[in-house]
Amino acid sequence: MEAVFSRKKATAAEVRGTMPEPPSYSAVRATLQVLVGKGLLSHRRESRRYLYAPTISQRRAGVSAAKHLLSIYFENSIEAALTAMLQADRKKLTDANYRRLMTLIRETERGGRL
Repeated sequence: MEAVFSRKKATAAEVRGTMPEPPSYSAVRATLQVLVGKGLLSHRRESRRYLYAPTISQRRAGVSAAKHLLSIYFENSIEAALTAMLQADRKKLTDANYRRLMTLIRETERGGRL
C-alpha cells in the first residue's frame, strides 16, 4: 500500500521495485489483487499492464492497520501498544512530541476526538 500511496497509482513492477528484497512478480500481482478484492485498491488496464490506485485515504488505511495491529499483537490494549512503541524508540521522542501526546491523552480523557 505504501508504494501505491506514495505514487498515487502504480503498476505491479513499480511496487516490486520499491521493495528491498522483492518477492516474485507473480507474488506482488497476487497481493495487489487481494487488496483489490478487499476494496483497498482499484485497478484499470492501461496498455498491457494494470495501474493500481488506493480507494481509501492513507489516514484511513493507517487507522485500519493500527486496529489490526492492536488486535493481533496487543489484545486490543492501547496502553500495551503505546508502552511498546515508547520503549522501542525512547530517544526519538522529543519534548514537543511528548507535549503533543499528553495533549492528545487529555483530550481523549475529556471525550474529545483526535
